[in-house]
Amino acid sequence: MSASSFLKALKTEGLTVVQVGDWRDHNRNHKGPWGPVHGVMIHHTVTKGSARTVEICRKGYEGLPGPLCQGVITKDGKVHLVGYGRANHAGLGDDDVLRAVIAEKALPRDNESNTDGNRHFYGFECENLGDGDDPWPAAQLEAIERAAAAVCRHHGWNERSVIGHLEWQPGKVDPRGFSMGSMRERIRDRLK
Repeated sequence: MSASSFLKALKTEGLTVVQVGDWRDHNRNHKGPWGPVHGVMIHHTVTKGSARTVEICRKGYEGLPGPLCQGVITKDGKVHLVGYGRANHAGLGDDDVLRAVIAEKALPRDNESNTDGNRHFYGFECENLGDGDDPWPAAQLEAIERAAAAVCRHHGWNERSVIGHLEWQPGKVDPRGFSMGSMRERIRDRLK
């Protein structure tokens, strides 16, 4: 999917999209290929404040340069596009999980870190402290659902192509505060 198609898919799904700087050409492609892309990964940011969250996800931080995703979903339900192409969001994860995503089957437990997820997943970072107490507003949950569905719809994927970081990489807990099972049900219903 081209950057223009990505933008169009998100808008067609009814999302409010904010384009940040030169997002279409902001990526980590010089570090390795992006693709083939097989799924969508959802994260929480462990940050507070939309402007600060978007800036961190665009620029990165010491030891982890940006972009840290393709889109940042803030608490108000807006999707801020900060990059397109390879992004530092998934890290190394489980090849068995990737095979299940490709086959759109139930996920096995992630117990290895042997596969480059930055190559194979679109990433949405979602503004939340990730402490289990920070609320997930309805507008934000709906935006996560719509953004994931937009990408799935474009590629002809079903809801099983959407995973949380905690399902990919051992030791990760994000997104914390809602279940990926319930989010996949929402995405499934939207794709019908």
